[in-house]
Amino acid sequence: MSATTMTTNDRIAIELGEDGVAEVRFTRADKMNALDPEMFQRIIEAGSTLQRMKGLRVVVLSGEGRAFCAGLDLSNFARPPAEDEPSLTERTYGNSNRAQQVAMQWRKLPVPVIAAVHGVCFGGGLQIASGADIRVVHPETRMAIMEMKWGLVPDMGGYVLWRGLVRDDVLRELIYTNREFSGAEAQALGLATHVDENPRERALAIARVIALKNPHAIRAAKRLQADMHERDTDTILMEESIEQHAILRSRNQVEAVMAEMERRKPNFEDV
Repeated sequence: MSATTMTTNDRIAIELGEDGVAEVRFTRADKMNALDPEMFQRIIEAGSTLQRMKGLRVVVLSGEGRAFCAGLDLSNFARPPAEDEPSLTERTYGNSNRAQQVAMQWRKLPVPVIAAVHGVCFGGGLQIASGADIRVVHPETRMAIMEMKWGLVPDMGGYVLWRGLVRDDVLRELIYTNREFSGAEAQALGLATHVDENPRERALAIARVIALKNPHAIRAAKRLQADMHERDTDTILMEESIEQHAILRSRNQVEAVMAEMERRKPNFEDV
C-alpha cells in the first residue's frame, strides 16, 4: 500500500498512510474548527470518502490550530433556514439528520476511529469526539456539553454516543448545567479514554498497533461492539458466533497466527 495524500476541501484534510492509518484533520483553524453549514457538509463528505476508501484500517481524527472543535458557529443563530432545508425530524442519513450524522458517522465507519482532542472541545465538538471509538485528550482541554447555554438540548447524537460512557446522574448534571470541565476530569467522567500531553502522537501510536491486527477481525469486533448495546443476549451470542465462523481459518486469521509465532510483521489482505 503506497502513501496517498488527499485534501478534500478547505475545511477537511485526509491523509492515508501506507500502514492504513488515515489522519483526518479539521482545517478551519481560524474559527477554531467551529461548525457552520459548510463544515457540516464537508465533514459528512469526508465520512463518505472514508467509507469507500480502499486499504483503510484506522482513522485518527484531530483539529488544526487552537482547538479540536469549538462547537456550533454562533453565526448559525442569525441564519434563516434555507427554503429547501430538511426538517430536523427528517432522516436524511439513514437513522440520522445532517447534524446527527456529523457525529454518528464515526460510529458507522467500519474501522476504529481515534479522536485526538486538544484546546477546546465544546458542544457539537464533544459529540463528534464522542462518536470515536477511543478518545485521547490533552489534560488542559476545555470541554463542555454546551447546548443548554443557548437554550437547546444536545441533538447531535449525544444521547446515543454517551450511553455507556457516563454515569446517568453525572451526565444529567453536565447537560443541565453546561459546566466546563478539563481533559483530565474527562477521563474520570468517562469521556476520555486516555489523557496525554501529546494526544495526536498517542492516538497515532494506538492506531498503528490496531493497524497491525487482522483487519477483518477488527471490523467484526466493531460491529459486535455496536450490537452489544442494541441487541438482546441471545442475538449477541449468535452474532458473535457468526462473526467468528466467518473469520476462523481464513487467510488473514492464519496469517495473524503465523506472524505471532514467527515474530514478524503480518502481511494481511485488505478488506
